Amino acid sequence: MDTPLSSRRIDPASWPMLVLFITIHLACLGAIWTGVSWSDVSLCLALYAIRMFGVTGGYHRYFAHRAYKTGRVMQFLLACLAQSSLQSGALWWAAKHRDHHKHSDTPLDSHSPRHYGFWFSHLGWIFNAQAQQADYARVPEFLQYPELRWLDKHHWIPGTVLGLTVFLVGGWSALIVGFFWSTVLLWHATFCINSLVHVFGKQRYLTGDDSRNNWLFALLSLGEGWHNNHHYYMASARQGFKWWEIDITWYVLLGLQKLGLVSELRDPPAHVLAGERPLTEGLKERVAAHLAHSFCADRIVRRMQKRWAELNPGASFDEWRRRWAEQLAHGREHVVHLVHAELPSFDQLYRRARRNFARTPAMEEIVLRAREKLAQAVIARLEPVAVRA
Repeated sequence: MDTPLSSRRIDPASWPMLVLFITIHLACLGAIWTGVSWSDVSLCLALYAIRMFGVTGGYHRYFAHRAYKTGRVMQFLLACLAQSSLQSGALWWAAKHRDHHKHSDTPLDSHSPRHYGFWFSHLGWIFNAQAQQADYARVPEFLQYPELRWLDKHHWIPGTVLGLTVFLVGGWSALIVGFFWSTVLLWHATFCINSLVHVFGKQRYLTGDDSRNNWLFALLSLGEGWHNNHHYYMASARQGFKWWEIDITWYVLLGLQKLGLVSELRDPPAHVLAGERPLTEGLKERVAAHLAHSFCADRIVRRMQKRWAELNPGASFDEWRRRWAEQLAHGREHVVHLVHAELPSFDQLYRRARRNFARTPAMEEIVLRAREKLAQAVIARLEPVAVRA
């Protein structure tokens, strides 16, 4: 997806998927008639944990980020395990996730709570055709494998086979409690990383987006809740950077490495753990734009007009417009100097930046850039006023 979403509506082509999504949720109520045994609950928890590892260790850390290496057979098995969660194909998932990181919390991020609201970021985007678009050119290293392309095309097969197997072995109660309950729980735990973990939690590192570290969702998602850590250094197979940040997926990967099933697990280097990674110019610009946008340029213009009226009793609005037309005639640089006197002070912007963003040695530079961006936004609103003078 390379354009902002034009709407947040459910597309007609997505209705079958929406009906299936609702049906699986409603099927969970079947436990009223089948009953719930401890063996069913144990199966539910086991299928949740195993398939969550498929999502975190397979979809995410392997296919999306190549945070470790493995052989072709293990790669296929990881894709099957991940797709048993019924969250589409591994290639689609990885391509879509790489889009998310490239455009995180901008209008080009199809599941950003900041731009499209909580519920759309949680699950609404799944039923929107534009939001569902993924550029498979983002995963060229996996497109060379015909078995992965086939599995991605028939992404429903692993989940269907798992559900039928559970039914044949354990009957209706195992299907409903063991399979359907775990599937729904797995869906929403995964969705929460897109929605809640971009809203609630702490930011240790400046990433230019709303990613947060949230210990509760780190436990529920086997380590994915250390989301700000991950957005700061995406290449790491370990997302719990501190010793006390429980990352179960990382522990499982360490075990698989000892068994020789995976290799070359990537770990964050010391300068990343210390938060000393240099900020790119693009990141500085993104944070500065976010900071500038947190102040309302229209409100500043209205305040300027009100102050003019107080200092010039009886002066008309047309006179105020003529004044700015004259100032703009002297050149944009001249107006920038005048507008800066009307803006929030450097200290005000700095305090808001410290409150809203993680600390960085580049904060003063970011605040200066934000003040310039805010000045330009105010001037952009004054120019149409002056033209009408």
